[in-house]
Amino acid sequence: MPENLNLLRAFGVFFFIFWTAFNTALPRLLQSVLLAMTCVLHFFLSFPPPPLHSVKLWASAFGGEIKSIAAKYSGSQLLQKKYKEYEKDVAIEEIDGLQLVKKLAKNMEEMFHKKSEAVRRLVEAAEDAYLKHEFDADLQYEYFNAVLINERDEEGNYLELGKEFILVPNDHFNNLPVNISLSDVQVPTNMYNKDPAIVNGVYWSESLNKVFVDNFDRDPSLIWQYFGSAKGFFRQYPGIKWEPDENGVIAFDCRNRKWYIQAATSPKDVVILVDVSGSMKGLRLTIAKQTVSSILDTLGDDDFFNIIAYNEELHYVEPCLNGTLVQADRANKEHFREHLDKLFAKGIGMLDIALNEAFNMLNEFNHTGQGSICSQAIMLITDGAVDTYDTIFAKYNWPDRKVRIFTYLIGREAAFADNLKWMACANKGFFTQISTLADVQENVMEYLHVLSRPKVIDQEHDVVWTEAYIDSTLADDQGLVLMTTVAMPVFSKQNETRSKGILLGVVGTDVPVKELLKTIPKYKGEVELGAL
Repeated sequence: MPENLNLLRAFGVFFFIFWTAFNTALPRLLQSVLLAMTCVLHFFLSFPPPPLHSVKLWASAFGGEIKSIAAKYSGSQLLQKKYKEYEKDVAIEEIDGLQLVKKLAKNMEEMFHKKSEAVRRLVEAAEDAYLKHEFDADLQYEYFNAVLINERDEEGNYLELGKEFILVPNDHFNNLPVNISLSDVQVPTNMYNKDPAIVNGVYWSESLNKVFVDNFDRDPSLIWQYFGSAKGFFRQYPGIKWEPDENGVIAFDCRNRKWYIQAATSPKDVVILVDVSGSMKGLRLTIAKQTVSSILDTLGDDDFFNIIAYNEELHYVEPCLNGTLVQADRANKEHFREHLDKLFAKGIGMLDIALNEAFNMLNEFNHTGQGSICSQAIMLITDGAVDTYDTIFAKYNWPDRKVRIFTYLIGREAAFADNLKWMACANKGFFTQISTLADVQENVMEYLHVLSRPKVIDQEHDVVWTEAYIDSTLADDQGLVLMTTVAMPVFSKQNETRSKGILLGVVGTDVPVKELLKTIPKYKGEVELGAL
């Protein structure tokens, strides 16, 4: 008991000294105070408590010493003296916060308008050029292929589509070798660069060159401008050389980029149904998994999705997300891709169970007010369907047909093709057959054309600004560059195609975030420092 009493007394003395010093000296050196208090605590644990007046004297002396040290090392007195010297020359002027905000808003509006107008001019030029063009299946046209430019064969001759293309380092493009007079064209490795559809598209889009240059003259702050074709080619200004990866492949497909997806289609909720019955063993299941992965590539942050594998039972690819949809951001898509490897084929395919689940999920998710609150779709990946399941569609989807059905027939057999075609056509969707892995990419892309039709028919040239993302091409001494993209869709205006709603592609230009920051005033208030 006496030991506890002594400890309590010691703590009381410690607290008294700390509080007295706290009120005596400001500013304080916290580290010195804690060290000193610790020493005092140890001291009073070993001896009887001292008289109260002695403790007051110690605290006063301790506080005075701390104040002296703080004044010496903080330079507060010197700062006060300097301020007094210049005080008569300093004028603090109040600013109008509302006017400051209005000025910022005006600057931002002007910047947004300039970028949007540059894109709008590209849209008008592209649509006019296509309107005047007549498709020629035998068209021969030597364009600048971004991969082949300046490449020569063993005899020193330029490769086909690889003519001389002048490239000069440009500090506006981080000293990358570019051609500010011409654009060039990138074609994904899995596509034939002399396919008639691509050659015709490259030919009529050549007229964008003069608009690219004119835009750059009007607004020298512009960087990359481009046209991403629905056929898969990518026209970029200024022209630049593209290098394949270590495997000689360029996997870049403009139609998988966020700016393309957001401009081409409205936000959507998607349920992907994958047949994992016994007949899907081997290559068919491999193709099915790749098809799912390609569909995920076409989804953006505005979209929501889930994946259900089915045989006689339902198997959510991610069991923790049973009965709901998740945002199609990069992390979620990669997570689902990892789980695709766990799928294996066995049993009997009960498509009716899967369709019921998909419709119920979309309906419930839509009523919660979550998701895209826009388009809805079911993607069916299977090697066949024994029925048309019209009773299910009549129950959930007719007559409004708010949910589009897209069917992907896996394999070379066409025995059940008619049923799948009927399901797609009866529900405002699209049917396609995928026989090999090489067919996957192009066949998956077809659904984007269907979802874009309402926008095309209504001629909705919406300007889309993407969320900020990291770009490595213009990385400088300060590291990677934060970028956003402004994009607009390009439609066919030809009378014979207008009612079908044909999307030609998407135009866009990149805008570094630092360009947006330039519109923000570099001050929070105005201070005139005179002689300072």
